[in-house]
Amino acid sequence: MPELPDLEAIRGFLNATILDIRIEAAETPQPLVIRMPTAKEFSSILEHNAFKGVERRGKYLLLSLQTQHILAVNPMLTGRLQYCDKGERRRAKTCFILSLGNARELRYYDDRLMGKIYLVPDGDLGLIPRFKEMGPEALSPEVSLELFQKRLRRHPGQIKNILVNDTFLAGIGNAYADEILFKAGIYPYKLRPRLSLSEVESLYLAIDTVLNEAIPIVAQRMGDKIDVKVRDFLKVHGKGGQPCPNCGAVISDIRANQRLTNFCRHCQR
Repeated sequence: MPELPDLEAIRGFLNATILDIRIEAAETPQPLVIRMPTAKEFSSILEHNAFKGVERRGKYLLLSLQTQHILAVNPMLTGRLQYCDKGERRRAKTCFILSLGNARELRYYDDRLMGKIYLVPDGDLGLIPRFKEMGPEALSPEVSLELFQKRLRRHPGQIKNILVNDTFLAGIGNAYADEILFKAGIYPYKLRPRLSLSEVESLYLAIDTVLNEAIPIVAQRMGDKIDVKVRDFLKVHGKGGQPCPNCGAVISDIRANQRLTNFCRHCQR
Protein backbone atom coordinates (compact mmCIF):
# COMPACT_ATOMS: atom_id res chain seq x y z
CA MET A 1 0.00 0.00 0.00
CA PRO A 2 1.42 3.42 -0.90
CA GLU A 3 1.92 5.38 2.33
CA LEU A 4 2.78 8.96 3.19
CA PRO A 5 6.40 8.93 1.87
CA ASP A 6 5.37 7.20 -1.37
CA LEU A 7 2.44 9.54 -1.98
CA GLU A 8 4.51 12.61 -1.17
CA ALA A 9 7.10 11.51 -3.73
CA ILE A 10 4.37 10.94 -6.34
CA ARG A 11 2.74 14.26 -5.49
CA GLY A 12 6.00 16.11 -6.04
CA PHE A 13 6.65 14.34 -9.33
CA LEU A 14 3.17 15.00 -10.72
CA ASN A 15 3.28 18.67 -9.72
CA ALA A 16 6.52 19.00 -11.66
CA THR A 17 5.30 17.03 -14.68
CA ILE A 18 1.62 17.14 -15.62
CA LEU A 19 0.23 20.54 -14.66
CA ASP A 20 -1.55 22.48 -17.42
CA ILE A 21 -1.08 19.66 -19.95
CA ARG A 22 -4.30 18.94 -21.83
CA ILE A 23 -6.02 15.60 -21.23
CA GLU A 24 -6.84 14.52 -24.77
CA ALA A 25 -8.77 11.35 -23.92
CA ALA A 26 -9.94 9.38 -20.90
CA GLU A 27 -10.62 5.64 -21.04
CA THR A 28 -12.02 3.40 -18.29
CA PRO A 29 -11.40 -0.26 -19.26
CA GLN A 30 -11.83 -1.45 -15.65
CA PRO A 31 -14.34 0.97 -14.08
CA LEU A 32 -15.01 -1.04 -10.91
CA VAL A 33 -12.68 1.12 -8.79
CA ILE A 34 -14.40 4.34 -9.90
CA ARG A 35 -16.83 4.88 -7.04
CA MET A 36 -18.12 8.30 -8.13
CA PRO A 37 -19.39 9.36 -10.69
CA THR A 38 -20.30 6.86 -13.43
CA ALA A 39 -17.54 5.77 -15.81
CA LYS A 40 -19.18 7.76 -18.62
CA GLU A 41 -19.30 10.95 -16.53
CA PHE A 42 -15.74 10.30 -15.34
CA SER A 43 -14.44 10.30 -18.91
CA SER A 44 -16.60 13.24 -19.95
CA ILE A 45 -15.32 15.49 -17.15
CA LEU A 46 -11.66 14.57 -17.66
CA GLU A 47 -11.47 14.80 -21.45
CA HIS A 48 -10.11 18.17 -22.64
CA ASN A 49 -9.48 19.13 -19.01
CA ALA A 50 -6.11 19.76 -17.33
CA PHE A 51 -4.61 19.39 -13.88
CA LYS A 52 -3.76 22.53 -11.96
CA GLY A 53 -2.27 21.03 -8.77
CA VAL A 54 -1.73 17.85 -6.78
CA GLU A 55 -2.11 17.58 -3.01
CA ARG A 56 -2.25 14.71 -0.53
CA ARG A 57 -4.60 13.98 2.36
CA GLY A 58 -3.87 10.85 4.34
CA LYS A 59 -3.51 8.05 1.78
CA TYR A 60 -5.39 9.98 -0.92
CA LEU A 61 -3.80 11.86 -3.78
CA LEU A 62 -5.96 14.86 -4.70
CA LEU A 63 -5.52 16.05 -8.29
CA SER A 64 -7.24 19.38 -8.86
CA LEU A 65 -8.64 20.11 -12.31
CA GLN A 66 -9.21 23.35 -14.19
CA THR A 67 -12.97 22.71 -14.13
CA GLN A 68 -12.98 22.91 -10.34
CA HIS A 69 -13.16 19.15 -9.86
CA ILE A 70 -10.87 16.94 -7.79
CA LEU A 71 -9.73 13.48 -8.81
CA ALA A 72 -9.21 11.67 -5.49
CA VAL A 73 -7.17 8.47 -5.70
CA ASN A 74 -6.83 6.03 -2.80
CA PRO A 75 -4.72 3.14 -4.15
CA MET A 76 -5.40 0.85 -1.19
CA LEU A 77 -3.34 -2.38 -1.22
CA THR A 78 -2.44 -2.97 -4.87
CA GLY A 79 -3.37 0.18 -6.79
CA ARG A 80 -0.68 2.21 -8.55
CA LEU A 81 -0.53 5.33 -10.69
CA GLN A 82 1.72 5.01 -13.73
CA TYR A 83 3.26 7.71 -15.91
CA CYS A 84 4.50 6.27 -19.19
CA ASP A 85 4.72 6.55 -22.96
CA LYS A 86 1.50 6.00 -24.88
CA GLY A 87 3.00 3.00 -26.65
CA GLU A 88 3.93 1.13 -23.47
CA ARG A 89 2.01 -2.10 -23.03
CA ARG A 90 -0.96 -1.77 -20.70
CA ARG A 91 -1.20 -3.96 -17.64
CA ALA A 92 -4.10 -6.41 -17.42
CA LYS A 93 -5.88 -4.56 -14.61
CA THR A 94 -5.45 -1.02 -15.92
CA CYS A 95 -8.54 0.83 -14.69
CA PHE A 96 -8.22 4.23 -16.34
CA ILE A 97 -5.95 5.84 -18.90
CA LEU A 98 -5.57 9.58 -19.37
CA SER A 99 -3.88 10.41 -22.66
CA LEU A 100 -1.96 13.65 -22.23
CA GLY A 101 -0.95 16.27 -24.73
CA ASN A 102 2.76 15.56 -24.20
CA ALA A 103 2.51 12.06 -25.75
CA ARG A 104 2.49 10.44 -22.30
CA GLU A 105 -0.26 8.72 -20.34
CA LEU A 106 -1.29 8.79 -16.71
CA ARG A 107 -2.71 5.38 -15.89
CA TYR A 108 -4.06 3.67 -12.81
CA TYR A 109 -3.79 -0.10 -12.48
CA ASP A 110 -4.88 -2.31 -9.62
CA ASP A 111 -4.26 -6.07 -9.61
CA ARG A 112 -7.00 -6.72 -7.03
CA LEU A 113 -9.29 -3.83 -7.97
CA MET A 114 -9.32 -2.70 -4.34
CA GLY A 115 -8.63 0.99 -4.89
CA LYS A 116 -11.12 3.80 -4.57
CA ILE A 117 -11.35 6.56 -7.17
CA TYR A 118 -13.62 9.58 -6.84
CA LEU A 119 -14.14 12.55 -9.14
CA VAL A 120 -16.03 15.21 -7.20
CA PRO A 121 -16.60 18.97 -7.38
CA ASP A 122 -13.98 20.99 -5.53
CA GLY A 123 -15.30 21.63 -2.04
CA ASP A 124 -17.28 18.38 -1.98
CA LEU A 125 -14.63 16.00 -0.63
CA GLY A 126 -17.09 15.21 2.13
CA LEU A 127 -18.90 13.05 -0.43
CA ILE A 128 -16.05 10.55 -0.08
CA PRO A 129 -16.88 8.04 2.68
CA ARG A 130 -14.87 8.55 5.89
CA PHE A 131 -12.84 11.39 4.36
CA LYS A 132 -13.88 13.87 7.03
CA GLU A 133 -13.17 11.34 9.79
CA MET A 134 -9.42 11.39 9.16
CA GLY A 135 -7.24 12.73 11.93
CA PRO A 136 -4.54 15.35 11.43
CA GLU A 137 -1.65 14.62 9.10
CA ALA A 138 1.13 12.59 10.69
CA LEU A 139 3.66 15.31 9.81
CA SER A 140 1.46 18.30 10.51
CA PRO A 141 3.33 20.98 12.50
CA GLU A 142 0.09 21.47 14.42
CA VAL A 143 0.51 18.05 16.05
CA SER A 144 2.44 18.99 19.18
CA LEU A 145 3.53 16.40 21.73
CA GLU A 146 0.63 17.52 23.93
CA LEU A 147 -1.92 17.03 21.14
CA PHE A 148 -0.33 13.71 20.20
CA GLN A 149 -0.68 12.47 23.79
CA LYS A 150 -4.28 13.67 23.95
CA ARG A 151 -5.26 11.90 20.73
CA LEU A 152 -3.40 8.75 21.72
CA ARG A 153 -5.38 8.46 24.96
CA ARG A 154 -8.58 7.98 22.92
CA HIS A 155 -7.35 4.59 21.68
CA PRO A 156 -6.96 1.65 24.08
CA GLY A 157 -5.74 -1.05 21.68
CA GLN A 158 -2.39 -2.32 20.42
CA ILE A 159 -0.05 0.45 19.41
CA LYS A 160 0.54 -0.68 15.83
CA ASN A 161 -3.19 -0.86 15.18
CA ILE A 162 -3.48 2.70 16.46
CA LEU A 163 -0.70 3.97 14.18
CA VAL A 164 -2.38 2.64 11.05
CA ASN A 165 -5.79 3.98 12.10
CA ASP A 166 -6.29 7.16 10.06
CA THR A 167 -8.71 8.59 12.62
CA PHE A 168 -5.69 8.89 14.92
CA LEU A 169 -3.18 10.30 12.44
CA ALA A 170 -3.46 10.28 8.65
CA GLY A 171 -0.90 8.79 6.30
CA ILE A 172 0.79 5.97 8.22
CA GLY A 173 0.38 2.44 6.87
CA ASN A 174 1.64 -1.01 7.69
CA ALA A 175 5.24 -0.69 6.50
CA TYR A 176 6.05 2.64 8.12
CA ALA A 177 4.26 1.68 11.34
CA ASP A 178 6.85 -1.11 11.66
CA GLU A 179 9.68 1.34 10.98
CA ILE A 180 8.37 3.92 13.45
CA LEU A 181 7.96 1.35 16.23
CA PHE A 182 11.45 0.00 15.58
CA LYS A 183 12.90 3.50 15.75
CA ALA A 184 11.03 4.12 19.03
CA GLY A 185 11.97 0.70 20.45
CA ILE A 186 8.35 -0.27 21.13
CA TYR A 187 6.83 -3.75 20.80
CA PRO A 188 4.10 -3.51 18.11
CA TYR A 189 1.52 -5.50 20.11
CA LYS A 190 1.92 -3.49 23.28
CA LEU A 191 -1.34 -2.03 24.56
CA ARG A 192 -1.47 1.76 24.55
CA PRO A 193 -2.32 2.09 28.30
CA ARG A 194 0.95 0.28 29.08
CA LEU A 195 3.12 2.81 27.28
CA SER A 196 5.28 4.92 29.56
CA LEU A 197 5.51 8.68 29.11
CA SER A 198 9.02 8.29 27.71
CA GLU A 199 7.78 5.71 25.19
CA VAL A 200 5.03 8.05 24.05
CA GLU A 201 7.57 10.81 23.51
CA SER A 202 9.89 8.43 21.65
CA LEU A 203 7.01 7.39 19.43
CA TYR A 204 6.12 11.00 18.68
CA LEU A 205 9.70 11.81 17.68
CA ALA A 206 10.08 8.59 15.67
CA ILE A 207 7.10 9.43 13.45
CA ASP A 208 8.71 12.71 12.41
CA THR A 209 12.17 11.22 11.92
CA VAL A 210 11.19 8.09 9.99
CA LEU A 211 8.73 9.74 7.62
CA ASN A 212 10.84 12.81 6.86
CA GLU A 213 13.92 10.70 6.20
CA ALA A 214 12.00 8.38 3.89
CA ILE A 215 10.41 10.98 1.59
CA PRO A 216 13.57 12.11 -0.28
CA ILE A 217 14.92 8.55 -0.50
CA VAL A 218 11.70 7.30 -2.07
CA ALA A 219 11.50 10.28 -4.45
CA GLN A 220 15.08 9.81 -5.66
CA ARG A 221 14.81 6.05 -6.19
CA MET A 222 11.35 6.23 -7.72
CA GLY A 223 12.11 8.89 -10.31
CA ASP A 224 9.44 8.81 -13.02
CA LYS A 225 8.55 5.18 -12.23
CA ILE A 226 5.88 6.29 -9.82
CA ASP A 227 4.26 2.85 -9.76
CA VAL A 228 7.38 1.23 -8.28
CA LYS A 229 7.27 0.36 -4.58
CA VAL A 230 10.51 1.47 -2.92
CA ARG A 231 10.99 -0.50 0.30
CA ASP A 232 14.54 -1.91 0.12
CA PHE A 233 16.00 0.77 2.42
CA LEU A 234 13.64 0.03 5.32
CA LYS A 235 15.28 -1.40 8.41
CA VAL A 236 12.81 -4.06 9.57
CA HIS A 237 9.69 -4.14 7.40
CA GLY A 238 9.96 -6.87 4.83
CA LYS A 239 13.20 -8.08 6.43
CA GLY A 240 11.84 -11.03 8.41
CA GLY A 241 14.52 -13.64 9.14
CA GLN A 242 17.35 -11.17 8.51
CA PRO A 243 19.62 -9.76 11.23
CA CYS A 244 18.47 -6.65 13.09
CA PRO A 245 20.57 -3.65 11.97
CA ASN A 246 20.91 -2.59 15.62
CA CYS A 247 21.69 -5.76 17.54
CA GLY A 248 22.01 -8.59 15.03
CA ALA A 249 19.10 -10.63 16.41
CA VAL A 250 16.75 -12.23 13.89
CA ILE A 251 13.91 -9.95 12.79
CA SER A 252 10.53 -11.52 13.55
CA ASP A 253 7.99 -12.04 10.80
CA ILE A 254 4.34 -12.24 11.89
CA ARG A 255 1.49 -12.55 9.38
CA ALA A 256 -2.08 -12.19 10.60
CA ASN A 257 -5.28 -10.83 9.02
CA GLN A 258 -3.45 -10.13 5.74
CA ARG A 259 -0.98 -7.89 7.56
CA LEU A 260 2.76 -8.41 7.82
CA THR A 261 4.46 -7.21 10.99
CA ASN A 262 8.26 -7.17 11.35
CA PHE A 263 10.11 -6.23 14.53
CA CYS A 264 13.11 -7.10 16.67
CA ARG A 265 12.24 -8.96 19.87
CA HIS A 266 15.49 -7.78 21.45
CA CYS A 267 15.24 -4.07 20.59
CA GLN A 268 11.45 -3.90 20.98
CA ARG A 269 10.73 -5.81 24.17
